[in-house]
Formats: sequence, C-alpha cells, structure tokens
Amino acid sequence: MAAARTKPRPYHHGALREALIEASLAILAEEGLVALTLRSAARRVGVSHAAPANHFGDLRGLLVAVAALGFQRLAHAMAEAAAVPRDPGLRLVEIGRAYVRFACRSTGHFRAMFHPALGPRSADGELERASSAALEVLVSAIAAAQASGHVRAGDSMELSLTAWSLVHGLATLVVDQHLANKGLPHDADALAASLGRHLLHGIGNDAPARTRASSAARGTRVAASPPRPGRRRATTGG
Repeated sequence: MAAARTKPRPYHHGALREALIEASLAILAEEGLVALTLRSAARRVGVSHAAPANHFGDLRGLLVAVAALGFQRLAHAMAEAAAVPRDPGLRLVEIGRAYVRFACRSTGHFRAMFHPALGPRSADGELERASSAALEVLVSAIAAAQASGHVRAGDSMELSLTAWSLVHGLATLVVDQHLANKGLPHDADALAASLGRHLLHGIGNDAPARTRASSAARGTRVAASPPRPGRRRATTGG
C-alpha cells in the first residue's frame, strides 16, 4: 500500500502571512539572521517555496514585516515599563531597561529590525508607523519629564535621540558580546539601569544647582583673595 501523501496545511484567508512571520521569528531565535530566507520560512510552515513571495515579494519584504512587528512589540514593552513609576525621571530609566531587555530576549528579532537591507524607514508605511510609534513612547516620556522639571528644557525630539542613541548602543554592545571581560556587571538589566541614571544626570534639569555651585565657588575665591598692595578694603560705618 502506498504511503499516504502529506497534505498541505490549510490556512484561512490572511493566516498564512502571520504564520510565515511567526516562522521567521522562530528561525531568528534558533538559528539567527543568516538562516532566514523565504525558503526557510516556507519550509518551517510547510508550504511551497513560492508561497512567501505571494505575500512579501522578496526577502526584504519579509524582513519589513518582521521588523514592523518587532517595533510594535518594543513599543508595547516600553509603554508597559513607563506606566509603573510615578516619577517621570524613573520612567525614562525603565524605558531604557525595557529596550535592553527586549534586545537580549529577542536578539535575532532585534537585529532584523535594524538590518541594513531594510533601508530608509520612510520607504515602507507599515515599518515607518511602527518604528515611529516606538520612538513616540520615548519622546512623550521626555516631554513629561521636561514638564515636571526632571529634564531640562529644549527640543524633546533631540533629547530623545540622545537617549535612544545611548540605550541602543548599550543594547548592541551587549547582544554582540563586546562587553565581556570589561570589569562591568554581567547583568544587562543592571547596566541599563546604571546608564539610565547617568543619562538622567546628563540631561537633567540641574541648571539651578550648577548656578548655586558656581556662585559659591566665586564667593569662596573672593573671600580667599588677599587685598592688593596699596589698596585698603572699603569699610562700613563712619
């Protein structure tokens, strides 16, 4: 008796696209970015090699869909972390920790989100909306911290890009294992919290404190300076 032929897995309308994306995430997690192809995604799902092209066109199209989902999940993780502390400054620290945690827990996905093959975000509406929504979580938190006086006045987008650059840099260093044997804590979450505190100190609204310190220093210098020869100090009274 002939062996029964394996039937293709049935997918209702719209479900195959999501199944291919989830298969791609599994490949990224297990084998890394280099293993992700249209064929490998199709093989994982159990459909023909041509099936992914009908939904994504090419590998870049698949990467765009995977990256957009990544930014959606990242935005959710950041917003969830920001909702916990009441202190606007601490919210920024928690957002940074959530960013690094996402990179460490979903390393393959994180790398795919910033793959050079994606090109400019503006070229794809879905990816542009998803990445902008993730950035908006940070921009809103910066603006709230400015309103409360925890962060100095200025362009909130510019300050957000400063914060993003620092946190993304740390996340990349951690996932690429560039921080091994550097005498730093092995816990990426602890590193992210420390970086967040340093960042908050750097962009914090500490101008009044600096002014007081500067005034105190000037006063000390004046008090310590001896009178110049040939001149008498002015005195009060008659």
